[in-house]
Amino acid sequence: MTLFESARAVAGAGGTGAIDWDAVAEAAKAATDPGDLDLSEADAEAYAADVRDARRELRAVSGLDFDVPETAEIQNRHHWVDANVATFRRVFEPLDRRASYLSGVARSLNTATTAGALAFVSRHVLGQYDPLLLANTDEHALYFVHPNVVRAADSLDVSFPRFRRWIAFHEVTHAAEFGAAPWLADHLEDRLEAGVAALSDGDVEREAFADLHVAMTAVEGYAELLMDEAFDGEYADLRAKLDARRRGGSPLTKLVKRALGLQLKREQYERGRQFFEAVAGERGLAGASRVWDDPEFLPTDAELDAPERWLARVPRAE
Repeated sequence: MTLFESARAVAGAGGTGAIDWDAVAEAAKAATDPGDLDLSEADAEAYAADVRDARRELRAVSGLDFDVPETAEIQNRHHWVDANVATFRRVFEPLDRRASYLSGVARSLNTATTAGALAFVSRHVLGQYDPLLLANTDEHALYFVHPNVVRAADSLDVSFPRFRRWIAFHEVTHAAEFGAAPWLADHLEDRLEAGVAALSDGDVEREAFADLHVAMTAVEGYAELLMDEAFDGEYADLRAKLDARRRGGSPLTKLVKRALGLQLKREQYERGRQFFEAVAGERGLAGASRVWDDPEFLPTDAELDAPERWLARVPRAE
């Protein structure tokens, strides 16, 4: 696979939708080395053991009853692209239905932009809990992008088994959140559909996207809090190194992250963690877990920066 093949896939984008999703997958994979996925049976079992252990520890610490996907997929970068193209295709389907007026140039540009974004993220993502939004299924998925986990452990100078276990615990915390809040997937789907439907009408539904950002800040912040309670080992150095990794990169990498909005992800971790640390400091972990009892208990954007307002609004559990 080469960049030339990637460009050729984009140039050949066709169809009647806003984006040629088959070309997106082809172009993103052509621009990305899939990475080594030569795993021994012991390596594969180690991932599965980490997921099982994470579920046990997180259930014990949080008191939440939740399941994890039956299979944790150990992927290379191309596998991750394919899984996420399927999600993007579902999410942006309203745009495709109303895009017959687009020129071939506009379609190629949309295709190139989306392929470039997926290619970039595929080289950096470590793991992903996927609630399979808009998939009309109760299933969910868990992915580990093995080549990236190996590379990141090496670059951060931490042992691979310990780092792999940290990533497993982090992703399983998301399974805990969605298990504790059966309404959460529907809430995210509703906000996504509202935002994309508005875009397809040539409008921007700012409130829908703001709600998504707030909800995901809560998701990431609670995950950070739960990780600190549940991880069965020292983690201060891992936390510091991962925080530095989120902030770091070359000037070009930082520019691309900003262009893709990935700096928002880092802000979600940091802002959400500060909110939940303050709430847990007042009411403990069980009190912080109240956010998942009802959609009305999600913090507002203002409350994320003023946890005392959330504490005043949301009653203690009976």
